[in-house]
Amino acid sequence: MIKANIENLDIIRNGEQVSLLTEVKFELDNNLIYSIVGKNGTGKSTLIRALTGLLDRRFYNIYGRVIFENEDLLTLDERKLGIIRQEKIKYVFQDAKNSFDQLKKFRYYFNKLNLTLPNVEEMLHYFLLPKSGELFHLHPYEVSGGMAQRISLALALLARPALIILDEPTSGVDSAIANLFLLKLKEFVKSNSASVILVTQDLTFANRISDKIALLNNKTLTEFLKPEEFYNSQLSILSDNLVSSYIQLTK
Repeated sequence: MIKANIENLDIIRNGEQVSLLTEVKFELDNNLIYSIVGKNGTGKSTLIRALTGLLDRRFYNIYGRVIFENEDLLTLDERKLGIIRQEKIKYVFQDAKNSFDQLKKFRYYFNKLNLTLPNVEEMLHYFLLPKSGELFHLHPYEVSGGMAQRISLALALLARPALIILDEPTSGVDSAIANLFLLKLKEFVKSNSASVILVTQDLTFANRISDKIALLNNKTLTEFLKPEEFYNSQLSILSDNLVSSYIQLTK
């Protein structure tokens, strides 16, 4: 469904190119959930933003290919990339609140989906959000970060894209909401010809939600493996915090 071969991803600092990622290769299949785990600062968010050209090209250089529906996303112009992001690949950012235009009410985003109101209300109810009559009149600055994250995921799911990309989906929500995310994302990939890829430091969540997991470490990405295989092969190089999480989930 999407095949990435990023030979190098560099940032330009003081006129010089500094390597952030190298030899990152993976392929995502339909109907599966993939997690990328790793320590802070390893480039997880940078990697997923690079897939559809969300990095500022004035400061980042990407060498390689990202093939989606027989097109290389790294060579498309902004207009074509915008269409793909609108219709085919949806992001749910860690800072979801600031991913919205603060001057537009939420009605604007839901109306773009052209869905029937009952479908929208069902999704809002599932994520414990206000009914449309209230929510649609709110601006992004009027909701909490956690609520914005739930709204962003609701919008992504309602759009029924081929791929949903999530950045630290559990960072701004409690365990109950994280469980709602988990159940709905699993349902989404099973009932649609679609996939999910997320980055997280939460190994407990990754273990519960993932079909396959990979580690971003030393500027590159390991092979995606089934959770049990992943933990057995990568435990020795996980950070102390991640090891603690692993120990807890195996008790």
